Amino acid sequence: MTQAAQQEQPILSVKDLKIKIKMDNGIMNAVDGVDFNIYKGKTLGLVGESGCGKSLTSRSIISINPKECVTTGNVEYHSPTEPELNGTNLLSLKPTGKQIRSIRGRKISMIFQEPMTAFSPMYTIGNQIVEAIRIHQTKDKKKAKQIALEMLAKVGISDQEKRFDQFPHEFSGGMRQRAMISMALSCNPEILIADEPTTALDVTIQAQVLELMKSLQAEYGMAILLVTHDLGIIAEMCDEVAVMYLGKIVEQAPVKEIFANPKHPYTKGLMKSMPRLGGGKTKRLDSIEGSVPLPIDMPPMCGFYDRCKDRIEGVCNTRAVPNTQVSDDHTVRCFLYSDQGEGAAAK
Repeated sequence: MTQAAQQEQPILSVKDLKIKIKMDNGIMNAVDGVDFNIYKGKTLGLVGESGCGKSLTSRSIISINPKECVTTGNVEYHSPTEPELNGTNLLSLKPTGKQIRSIRGRKISMIFQEPMTAFSPMYTIGNQIVEAIRIHQTKDKKKAKQIALEMLAKVGISDQEKRFDQFPHEFSGGMRQRAMISMALSCNPEILIADEPTTALDVTIQAQVLELMKSLQAEYGMAILLVTHDLGIIAEMCDEVAVMYLGKIVEQAPVKEIFANPKHPYTKGLMKSMPRLGGGKTKRLDSIEGSVPLPIDMPPMCGFYDRCKDRIEGVCNTRAVPNTQVSDDHTVRCFLYSDQGEGAAAK
């Protein structure tokens, strides 16, 4: 994080977040010691390939992970508008209790990965948006409907009165995503968690949705946690990036720093796998060889060891990897930048 950010109170501080899932053949460490801060009016991008633990991390913030997930650590919330909530560890609250339910949807909202499954097919779009408003803002049906119609208009859905009474299957993919955003923002949250908000959308609609999120962030001043595997979206939307691999954050820095000066071999691999203008039709994209290991009862070692071209034998595969500060606002979890790794490499 930047020095200016260090002096500012984060609105959400995640510390040593761990999520374990009991499997038939052992304990899966789906998320293993994740730390990050989210600041008011800023966007943090959580990037990594499928299965690295991004969605479990984001869902744990509002306690909606499956019961099979055993979650430990701290998720400290500091509300700019309700001081009595400051320092609350959201993980200590009962997932179905009154206090977390008053925060979930009102103070911290979420755009889910697939709006067709997130919306109930049994109720109209308007009914589902109004339900959130009546729980958190007003019991008045007419006022709640008016707020819902205004939000539908704000996200660019025309003929709101007609659309209000339609079912999810009557909306296109882009319109469902817009309706999902309108529901998430209907209570003016302080934090918006966007889990793959442009999945399955064509490029034009994707650009419109991202622009919409940026304009609404500027209007409301909310913080955004953007979960994605798309580095193009990260470059477009984020102020800071946390690169996640096998349940750990392996590199974190401001977005410009990550793209200009990536450190971790995994981050470099992601960068090289991106298509670039002027690359030529015959030039093949680089790929990261191998596959992600299953994080079940893994020994203390680098999870990227088997796929890394820069691995150090006898170091990377024999001990836990320290998180190294390479500059004021840039950290990387790699032996190549630690004293332990440098000493071994010299030999």
